[in-house]
Amino acid sequence: MCGFVGFTNYIKDDGTVLEKMMNRIVHRGPDSAGKFVDGDVALGFRRLSIIDLAEGDQPMFNEDKSLVLTFNGEIYNFKDLRAELLEAGHTFANNSDSEVLLHGYEEWGEELVKRLRGMFAFVIFDRKEKSIFAARDMFGIKPFYYTFMGESFIFGSEIKSFLDHPDFKKEFNHEALAHYLSFQYSPAEETFFKNVFKLPPAHYFTFKNGEMNKVRYWMPDFSETEGVLEYFADLTDATVRESVAAHKIADVEVGSFLSSGIDSSYIAEAANVDKTFTVGFESPDGDRYNEIHFAKEFADTIKVENISKIITPEEYWYTFPKIQYHMDEPLADPAAIALYFVSKLASEHVKVVMSGEGADELFGGYRIYQEPITLTFYDKLPFSVRRIISKICEHLPQKHGINYLVRRGKTIEERFIGNANIFSVKERNTLLKNVIAKNAAEPKILCDKFYSEVRDKDTVTKMQYLDINMWLMGDILLKADKTSMANSLELRVPFLDKKVMEFASTIPLKCRVNTQTTKLALRKAAEKTLPRRTATKDKLGFPVPIRVWLKEEQYYNRVKEAFTTDYANEFFDTEKLLQLLETHKSGKADVSRKIWTVYTFLVWYEQFFIIEK
Repeated sequence: MCGFVGFTNYIKDDGTVLEKMMNRIVHRGPDSAGKFVDGDVALGFRRLSIIDLAEGDQPMFNEDKSLVLTFNGEIYNFKDLRAELLEAGHTFANNSDSEVLLHGYEEWGEELVKRLRGMFAFVIFDRKEKSIFAARDMFGIKPFYYTFMGESFIFGSEIKSFLDHPDFKKEFNHEALAHYLSFQYSPAEETFFKNVFKLPPAHYFTFKNGEMNKVRYWMPDFSETEGVLEYFADLTDATVRESVAAHKIADVEVGSFLSSGIDSSYIAEAANVDKTFTVGFESPDGDRYNEIHFAKEFADTIKVENISKIITPEEYWYTFPKIQYHMDEPLADPAAIALYFVSKLASEHVKVVMSGEGADELFGGYRIYQEPITLTFYDKLPFSVRRIISKICEHLPQKHGINYLVRRGKTIEERFIGNANIFSVKERNTLLKNVIAKNAAEPKILCDKFYSEVRDKDTVTKMQYLDINMWLMGDILLKADKTSMANSLELRVPFLDKKVMEFASTIPLKCRVNTQTTKLALRKAAEKTLPRRTATKDKLGFPVPIRVWLKEEQYYNRVKEAFTTDYANEFFDTEKLLQLLETHKSGKADVSRKIWTVYTFLVWYEQFFIIEK
């Protein structure tokens, strides 16, 4: 696991500039560094050594040095591809998965990406053609950012590395703030930095003569097959275990994260690692936010060591600004901080960990997926009647019962934007001051693209498809990559695998979700080797007591101070922010997620636009 940065066109002191950019991401690769600078392009690389420790340094060249590679990730089928390329006559200089990309590109060109099984973001510069070929993995596990500034095309693993390039103009993107207030993450291709973009998952691009051509090379394809639950459970178990075995390939020790739920427990058991890692939180609510005792109990049953840590509120709040800096864009998922601490803990013992991300999206694990199939007497009313009631209720104060009536009078395309829906458009527009932000597209518009690709699917599949394309990349995988790499730790996600996806997309709805539970096939598979209590346990995933802390004077005042800063006043009606804070503290309503979303943004903004001048 590593990090790279690069830019095209000659600039004065390009080697020095590149070095500064590389230093910004030293956490991604503290083991070694490498540079390639030739006037047409500058490529910088930071390495965390995992495979072929002695010979895997980058930038890496082919035999005649006409191709130059920088690569972040792991290719799990590299040995098979290497054998195929050797058979075709290619000569290899080392045993790394990186070199397979170079020879694979020589042999298959752009079709290379369709053969890869792994997590990756890479750049190949062709010195003869003066062209770039670059790609990002099918789920977006590894990040890839780019921008066109001045005469330069700048790209890399993290936006912060762009700050040291003389052509880079740091400008705030107001539209991104509007979207973020709805989704709790940045969902669009353009980031919070104006004119800086994410390469979407499952895309590659070519760049030549100043022209970029982007191509999507893969799309999720849910095509159900017939079969009973036991049949799909057996196939799930075999498929997941094969993926775990492929993901365990490394020349260093591999550990595993462990919460109290099925996903991480299943991975830890299947991987047969020696060490597992868990964090919990101090809270007045006792063990509600502490899964350590569950994790240790499970670790004992599979006879592995569990290393744990209790995180104090002081640690959480003190470290929060640093974590938002590492994120590059604000992310209001409180669990991101828990993931940072468990990564920090694991990095003291191993270089690689496995984790359970992706199981919910692929196998149907979120409880919200039960909503469309959980019918009540109210759903027997004609949809046209429910729609009228919904329109009326939209103008009433938002409460649980009212929200239910609003949602039940809308189609799934109108009501579901993913696992977080923080501020409604009306709410966010009453808070925002900037006209551009107020006129930003509604969340539904951003989702329509993906819903249109699954018009013929059932409602639950539509929800999964949207989450795979938006929530997974924007929230789940963003925090997984940035928090682990902040601690120089490689995080691998065996559920988010090419072969697992191919299989999971064939599981019929009846074997994914019913009115009683979720992830039916996965739970049934896990019951073969896991205690039933673990296989059937509801998802928690390192829960964080934000709603409790925001009522405590110390942290209430910290947020209040942020809400009354000059820069908060630039973006928001601060009186309304303070009203939210008081509403929560007084116990009138739990609006902690709304408060945390705004506070997170302000902390992030301070890091990049106040401190980082």
